[in-house]
Amino acid sequence: MNRRWLSLVLMLAVTAGCTAEEPAPAPQCDSKLEAAFGAWARAGFSGAVAVSTGGRFECLAGYGTADDATGARNTADTVYSIGSVSKAFTATAILKLAEAGKLSLDDRAGELVPAIVGPVAKATVRQLLLHTSGISGSIGADDKPLDRAGAIAAINKLKLAFPPGTSDAYSNTGYTLLAIIIDTVSGLSYRDYTLTQVLTLPGGAVTGGFWQGRPAPAGPFAAGYLDDGEPTRSRDFAGPYWTTEGNGSLAMTTKELATWARALFRGGLVTPGSAKLAGDPGYPVGDGRSYTLGGWMAFDATVYGKPIVAIAGGGGDVGHNVAVLWIPERDQVIVMSSNRSVLTAEKMLAATVPSLVGGHPLPTPTAPAEGADPAAIAGRYRLETGGSFEVTVAGNRPRISASGAGAVGALFPPRGRFSADDLREHEKRVLAMLAGRTDEGREERKGIEAEHGPISAVAAGGTVVAEGEMRTYVTLTTRDGPQLGWYAVDEHSTIAGAELPTQPPALPLVPVGTNRYRPDDPTGTGPDVTLDFTGGKVTVSGPGGTTTASRSR
Repeated sequence: MNRRWLSLVLMLAVTAGCTAEEPAPAPQCDSKLEAAFGAWARAGFSGAVAVSTGGRFECLAGYGTADDATGARNTADTVYSIGSVSKAFTATAILKLAEAGKLSLDDRAGELVPAIVGPVAKATVRQLLLHTSGISGSIGADDKPLDRAGAIAAINKLKLAFPPGTSDAYSNTGYTLLAIIIDTVSGLSYRDYTLTQVLTLPGGAVTGGFWQGRPAPAGPFAAGYLDDGEPTRSRDFAGPYWTTEGNGSLAMTTKELATWARALFRGGLVTPGSAKLAGDPGYPVGDGRSYTLGGWMAFDATVYGKPIVAIAGGGGDVGHNVAVLWIPERDQVIVMSSNRSVLTAEKMLAATVPSLVGGHPLPTPTAPAEGADPAAIAGRYRLETGGSFEVTVAGNRPRISASGAGAVGALFPPRGRFSADDLREHEKRVLAMLAGRTDEGREERKGIEAEHGPISAVAAGGTVVAEGEMRTYVTLTTRDGPQLGWYAVDEHSTIAGAELPTQPPALPLVPVGTNRYRPDDPTGTGPDVTLDFTGGKVTVSGPGGTTTASRSR
């Protein structure tokens, strides 16, 4: 069972054995941007970049391979799933319906869609847009068929984590409910209304389409790749698609997305008043950030020196990641897309956004030290207290994974806004949820046991910070054997993301000396650790001290 994680926060070489690559097209970027993005590409970025200022593109380029099987390169014309960025399009559709008098932002969901009943019916359109509805839980897996009636039935079974308007919790299901509202009040189906009123720009150009089903974007599509380099699932899911409708179903090129974003904020798609609502702070969530009524995240000037608006999404079983930045002061849009997980578009944007906003030269990754022999460090290293590290090497690139709470805690110490106490509290919430102490937890256990048999034990395996949120690894003992997975839950114990089964958390490594390594993390946003391989042991040093493990094979 997998759930695609769609986050809201601000390397690998081409896989061996693929067919001969097409020659890379010449990038259309100014020399400074090309030099910087080219350096990131050499560090492992695979995707596309679009930068426009005042409507003029100063960078349109692709880097790396779009499809290992064919050797096709990423270009400015490559199509990517935009994941949770789709929410901005759904919100725009709602704003247009409000302009047309078809609904009010303060209408309740049950008033607009009489089939919606129960606690969810009391949430207003405004609360759904701002993630303050209290809707808790999921209505199904992304790749399982779900029709409109099934989606409504599943939504009606959900409970609220808090009274609407009193707190916030990111909700994919809330945006699916918005899609049902659009489908109900517009006079068209959700997809037809989105195509004609939101994806179609002034002048008639159509911006992308739907990742699965029709209308589809004009290709070519990028393949997506997981952490281990394996391709993700194909686009042949026949639908119906109501699990992702409204919250993660669209796809397009970076150029199309940049063009659309500027049209939105410059009043080309909606009235100036609605464009202001799309970008202005609507509900504060702390650290200078606020949800907007347009589905974006607004950052005030205390964060980067001037107000900006951003949105990101992707990951999970699609393997794509997309990040968008709007800088109103400069009338500038920056879009990055990626199809490999080691150096995602979100990580790229996180590393470069201060320079992009400040108008400074972009930072570039440093080259690894020479003289190291990665093959010499391959093997398993066991901790005396339990747990282990596993070092594998492919194409002269080492990678280390951690199993067990002690090993995970050493390799992934807390960093940034999350403290050690935060990680411990997150683990407690996950274990309580899997013990069935919440309605969603009981449903989660029910689904796992239907697939793998009764759960006889749940063991915590450490908590990491990844893609801007906490993820607690757990091993579930079932009839089919141990199942490793991770869960991300919010402060209301609502599941925000999950993957089961999954692989142990891992990091690519880069040599910084003969026997010393650091995470191959050119963005500087990952774990702050160094690893010393000496005398058949590995010593992991981080802000909390050192941990040593001995090689067992």
